[in-house]
Amino acid sequence: MRSLPRLHEDEHLVVVLKPAGVLSVPDASTGARSVPELLAEEGLSVLPVHRLDLEVSGLLLLARDGATRDALQAQFRAGTVRKFYWAMASGPVAPPQGELTFPILEEPGGARVSARGKPARTRYRTLMRCACASELEVELLTGRKNQIRVHLAHAGHPLVGERKYARGRDSALKLRSRRVALHAWRLALCHPVDGRNLTFEAPLPEDLVELRARAAAARD
Repeated sequence: MRSLPRLHEDEHLVVVLKPAGVLSVPDASTGARSVPELLAEEGLSVLPVHRLDLEVSGLLLLARDGATRDALQAQFRAGTVRKFYWAMASGPVAPPQGELTFPILEEPGGARVSARGKPARTRYRTLMRCACASELEVELLTGRKNQIRVHLAHAGHPLVGERKYARGRDSALKLRSRRVALHAWRLALCHPVDGRNLTFEAPLPEDLVELRARAAAARD
C-alpha cells in the first residue's frame, strides 16, 4: 500500500499529495518523516524541487533525476510555475481581493517583513468572509520562505492555527485549528522534457473541510 497519494508519475517527475505533519525534505532535527524518505521505502528515488512547510498540506513536485530537478527549479525561478493555495485567515480581510507586496527577509528558523528583504508578491481573493475569518484563494507570485504566512500575519490577518507569526494577534479563536490552515491545491507547470502543460489539483483534506464548515456556520 502506498503511503502517499501520487497524482502523477513518469520517468522524470512525480507529484504527490503531502499530508500536514510530513516534511518536504529530510531534517533529522525534527523527528518527522519526509516525502523522499517515504517514497524511498516504496523503491522510488526522488529529489525535492520545492518545499511546503511541515504543517502545510497539498501538492508537492519532485524530480527523479538531477537534470529534471534543475529544469523544474529554473521554471520556479522564472515564475512560470503557477501555485495556488487555499487558506483561512483570521478576521474579515479587506479589500476582498488584492496583492500583498511586503519585502521578506529570510532568516534561520523563519522570515519577517523588512525593508532589507527581497521583493515578495502574494495575490489573493476572498471566497467567503465572516466576522472571525476569511476563506481565501492565494496565488504565490514569488517564492520566499513562509511567504503566505508572513504576508497575511503582517497584514493583520494571520492564518487560522498560526502559532509562529501571529505574535499575539487575533487568531480566530472561534475557529481553532491544530495546524496552519493552508493547503497547496493547484499546481500548473510545463513538463521539462516533452513540453506538455500539466495542471494538478488536490481537494482539501478532512480537517480543513471541517474548518471551512465551521467558518460557514459562523457566517450564518
